[in-house]
Amino acid sequence: MLGTLVLALQDPSVGTPDQSSSIDILTLIFEGSLIGQIVLLILLAFSAVSWGVVVYKNMQLKKAARQSAAFLDVFRRSSRFSEVQAVCPTLSASPLVALFQAGYAELNAQLRGTADSRPDAGASRPTLRSLDAVDRALLRAATVEVSKLEHRVTFLATTASITPYIGLFGTVWGIIMAFQSIGAQGSTSLAVVAPPIAEALIATGAGLFAAIPAVYFYNDITNRVKKAANEMDDFAMEFLTIAERNFT
Repeated sequence: MLGTLVLALQDPSVGTPDQSSSIDILTLIFEGSLIGQIVLLILLAFSAVSWGVVVYKNMQLKKAARQSAAFLDVFRRSSRFSEVQAVCPTLSASPLVALFQAGYAELNAQLRGTADSRPDAGASRPTLRSLDAVDRALLRAATVEVSKLEHRVTFLATTASITPYIGLFGTVWGIIMAFQSIGAQGSTSLAVVAPPIAEALIATGAGLFAAIPAVYFYNDITNRVKKAANEMDDFAMEFLTIAERNFT
């Protein structure tokens, strides 16, 4: 502290801000090294694509949740599966619709087979040959629908894990450039060292700017997909209960 004060008294320029040497972030980016600019472009691309994925998945999940609620209301109020099937085309964004259609198709296939094999049964109650086959059809449909909901979400995990390292590479490169500037000019003054170090820190900041939202939305979307998967499991059990009660 005392040494700094003595230097300030000896050199009036110390401690006096020089407006001409003020650091402008955009100037640092455009006048920076080619490697630093490439790093920032890569980080910008990761950030832009990840935000696009976030917007798309939010719209998809909101629409799916809204239509699933409407479908469940129709499903629980209807007394016949054919009535539910009639509204399925208008609620196609719901993963529950795909489960219902898979189970309904398996039910129809088995019941038609039963009727064809017993033509003299008259008005006897149709029975399922295999409830496990219906369960497998529902499970296959649920797997497909979960895969659709998870599509592109892994890019957010990739962005969250890789962009900090890309930013760190830009930082290391900027520090190397700072030492080269010191060696070339033979000076350790702030005017020589500050611009390359500032450029290096911009890369770190850009990496964090891309990674932090990706981490948050990856966790958020993953939890919402898990919630949708649990809802599909509950619906499959409900469908199987109705099928067992009426067709076995």
